[in-house]
Parts: sequence; C-alpha cells; structure tokens
Amino acid sequence: MDILLLASVNGAPSRMLDHIAACPEEGFVWLDFTREREPNWAETVERLCGVRLHEGHVRDSLNPAHPSFFDSTGDYDMVIFRGLAPEMEDEQFSTHPIAFFLFDRLLVTVQPGESRSLKWVKERLLSQSGRVPSDPAALMHMVLNAMVDRFLALREPLTEHMEVWVDRLLDPRNRFSEWYQVMGHRSQLRRLEILCDEQEDAIVTWRNSSRLEVGENLYVRYTDLLEHIRRVAKFASSQQHEVEGLVQLHFSAVAHRTNEIMRVLTVLSAIFLPLTLVAGIYGMNFEYIPELHTRYGYFVTLGGMLSLSALLLGWFRWKKWY
Repeated sequence: MDILLLASVNGAPSRMLDHIAACPEEGFVWLDFTREREPNWAETVERLCGVRLHEGHVRDSLNPAHPSFFDSTGDYDMVIFRGLAPEMEDEQFSTHPIAFFLFDRLLVTVQPGESRSLKWVKERLLSQSGRVPSDPAALMHMVLNAMVDRFLALREPLTEHMEVWVDRLLDPRNRFSEWYQVMGHRSQLRRLEILCDEQEDAIVTWRNSSRLEVGENLYVRYTDLLEHIRRVAKFASSQQHEVEGLVQLHFSAVAHRTNEIMRVLTVLSAIFLPLTLVAGIYGMNFEYIPELHTRYGYFVTLGGMLSLSALLLGWFRWKKWY
C-alpha cells in the first residue's frame, strides 16, 4: 500500500507516508492498493475513515475482468476504469481495471500492481512538477487522463500495423493466406471501440450523478477527457471500416488479376483455334489431298497460319481486347 498526502495546509508539498491513523483535516489522502497482494484492503479503509464499503463493490474491485462502471452510496463513489496493460502480447493489447473510491478527503485506488499511469502520477506529484490536485475528484482526473493518453498513443502502432496489412494484401506477388491475423486485428479494434464506449458511459454517469461537488473548472477538464476517449473510439471505428475496405479491395484486385489471366488465355485460345483447325485438316489420312504434293505447300500453309495468327492478334488489339 502506498500512502500519499496531497494539498496539505500552507501549501506543503505532496509526500509519501509510512502509515496514517486518520484522514487529515486539511488536504486529502491517496491510498493505492495492489489487488493481488492486498485483497483485504477494504478493512484498512474502514479503520481509517469509519465507513463500511459495500461487499459487492469490494468484489468488483478485485475482479480483473470487470468492465468500466460507476456506482455510489451515501458515503462514497466508485468508478472502475479499464486501462492498458504495460505490454502488448503477440501484437494484441490487453487491459486491466483500476477501481477508484472517492470519499470527501480520501481517494482509494485498487490496481493490479503494474499500472504505468499510476506510477507516473505518483512520480509527478512527489517531484512537485505541475499542478497538485485539490481534491480526490481532481486526482482521479489526473490518473484517468494519464490512462487515456496511453490509449491515444496506441493509435500509432495500430496504424503502422494497418499499413503492413495494406502492403501485404495489395501486393500482387504475395499469395496472402493469414486471414486469421487480419480478423484478429479487426476484433482488436472492435474491442477497443466497445472499451471506449464503456469508459465514456462510466465517466459521464459519475460526472452527472456524483455525490461530490464537481466545479466548473473540473467539469471542463472531464469534458476534455471524454473528448479524448471519443477520439480513440472514432479511430477504432474508422480503422474497422478501413480493414473491411481493404479486404474488399484485396478480393477485387484478385478478381481483376484473374480476369487478366483469363483474358490472355482466351486470346491465346482464339489464336490457336484456327491453327488447330488447319493442322487437323492436313492431318487427315485421305489418299488424295492435292496440296500435300505441292512443292511449296508446306511453306505456303505455314505462312498462312502465321499470317492468320498476326491478323487475329492485330484485330484483338484494335478491339482493345488484349
């Protein structure tokens, strides 16, 4: 458990505490728990502020598969927000939930223990760089903003991944067969879009129904945060349409290439068909075929076949069939 004292009296800097017995009269406290290592974190909060947390909320905070969500009681607000996991596995991003419990002078976070966003916020607060949040809602905004910024940064690798698919799918020399990877990329974008919708619903519901007072300045900052979430959702939606269009373009290109091959084969068949007819006529086993005994019959016939081929080829080109 990490304990941070923020916005303390007389403008004292934020600092890390080893232990705490009660909520301060000035400023507020941030308690950061690790979900796997501290499953009984709710007992610590109850001893500190005298508020018993709802059992369902405690279970939700320990659920690694819980979606973004908001709920509240008369004593606190609970916001669960899914953020990016530290690393991508097999070019697939994964997410984990962070639970926020907002009291009057206390913010509790329950995280998986590997959140880069929370680590960055702690380092920023302890280094005294930038504005120090004045209340738990402002601190939650700082953490959420860092989490959403990671989703915004995710757009670049996803776009680069998409460019790789464009090159591979539209390369006529490449016989593409890795369709499961393309569909996996599309499913990943769909998951991102659904995730953003859940995040937006949780934040909007909390902002409109919170028991805490959300000032105008903080309201604007949360509105800006929602706009960032919508930008990520819009990106995921547009990338899905691009994948669908790319697949259709790939099959159109394959069909066009097939048509080109069939046209060449058809032209060749049309040229050799009369030649085959001539060869078949003079290959018949009749006793009397006058041309067979002509001294220059072979050369005349061969020249006629070549001329016929050239004539047919010229006619096809004039018709723009080849």
